[in-house]
Amino acid sequence: MISSKIEEALNRQIDLEGYASMYYLAMASWCEANGLGGIAQFLYHHSDEEREHMLKLFHYINDRGGHAIVPAFSAPQKDFKGIQEIFEIVLSHEVKVSNEINALVDLCLQEKDYTTHNFLQWYVTEQIEEESLARTILDKLALIGEDKGGMYLFDRDIATMGINTGGGKGSHSH
Repeated sequence: MISSKIEEALNRQIDLEGYASMYYLAMASWCEANGLGGIAQFLYHHSDEEREHMLKLFHYINDRGGHAIVPAFSAPQKDFKGIQEIFEIVLSHEVKVSNEINALVDLCLQEKDYTTHNFLQWYVTEQIEEESLARTILDKLALIGEDKGGMYLFDRDIATMGINTGGGKGSHSH
């Protein structure tokens, strides 16, 4: 049986993962509408992945005798200045998620909930990959700068980036 304190904290994490999914969806739509199909595809994939992270938490809470709650999400922004801004938001959000996961792990140790602590290790590893991927993308964007040819190649190549590396190891294991 899961404690109410841990259940509450995991439900807050559900909110964070679900909001990330919606935020990435908004970013993907903006990119698609602005002719950046590869980046849109990458972000649609990451939106799906964040939803999977959320569902994994849902099942865990309910399997442990708790009750996973669907949060009410506020609508994410729909317009962006450009790709640089989008990936800066992605990185800052992933850092925030990592901090929250670490706080959850800490809470599990305080509460002596080693089962949930063990469950969260997958998220700890996943966040290292997610942050690394976002930083790599920002580095590539810095190299490209204002070069339109570089942006064209980046848009073409990024579609497969998050699928083959980083985000997702184990997230498709259902």
